[in-house]
Amino acid sequence: MTRTPSRRTGRRSPLASVALLLIGLLATGGAYALVTSSATASTSSATATQVEEGEKLFLANCSSCHGIGAVGTTDAPHLIGVGAAAVDFQVGTGRMPMAASGPQAEAKPVQFTDEQISQLAAYVATLGEGPGIPDSRYLTGEGDVALGAELFRINCAMCHNVAGAGGALTEGKFAPALNDIDPAHVYEAMVTGPQNMPVFNDLNISPEEKGDIIAYLEYLNDNPSPGGLSLGSLGPVSEGLFVWIFALGSIVAVTVWLTAKAN
Repeated sequence: MTRTPSRRTGRRSPLASVALLLIGLLATGGAYALVTSSATASTSSATATQVEEGEKLFLANCSSCHGIGAVGTTDAPHLIGVGAAAVDFQVGTGRMPMAASGPQAEAKPVQFTDEQISQLAAYVATLGEGPGIPDSRYLTGEGDVALGAELFRINCAMCHNVAGAGGALTEGKFAPALNDIDPAHVYEAMVTGPQNMPVFNDLNISPEEKGDIIAYLEYLNDNPSPGGLSLGSLGPVSEGLFVWIFALGSIVAVTVWLTAKAN
């Protein structure tokens, strides 16, 4: 008597679906960790002395707003997980400590030395994993300027203006001008998202593409407006005002002069 072969139902075991999901999550997380670690310098190189000195500086200058251990208060957010890049940007541009509360922190003269900023960044980096100081190879300004210009127009120009001249936002806030900005601070702003700026992680814009954007901004610094007077590089706003005041004003003045001469 022959045995009839069993038929396969074609159903997948529930465990197989779970295994595939876990494999996908592990692969995605591993790829993200690899990309992130390649884009930023390692913060583990900070010495215990740097961290200790940074904690002293933090307690003396920052804890009154951000709280002991940077846990945050009603006056300022927590700093756990913001990374060394956020500290280097905020303190290195003079935005922190803030001189007074307002719609947003504005750049002003830096209050700390480079060594003290590094110490503060090293301390905050120990509080939680976050973006590190950017790799210098992306800050040279030698990237693809054309690609950087395209990426800037797509991701940044709606706030900072296509020429990086800045622009007004809502409720007294503004996007600052990007001329003559330290390339490291430009990179750090992209990965930390200060003020109203969104965060562009390495999956949104790769480290190489961030370098291309920096190259475009450096190109703008080195090459002033080829059309002559830039009028602030604010586009139709300043150009329209110029036309109304000077061009139409000149026409009215000439018309009045010709009428007076005829009389």
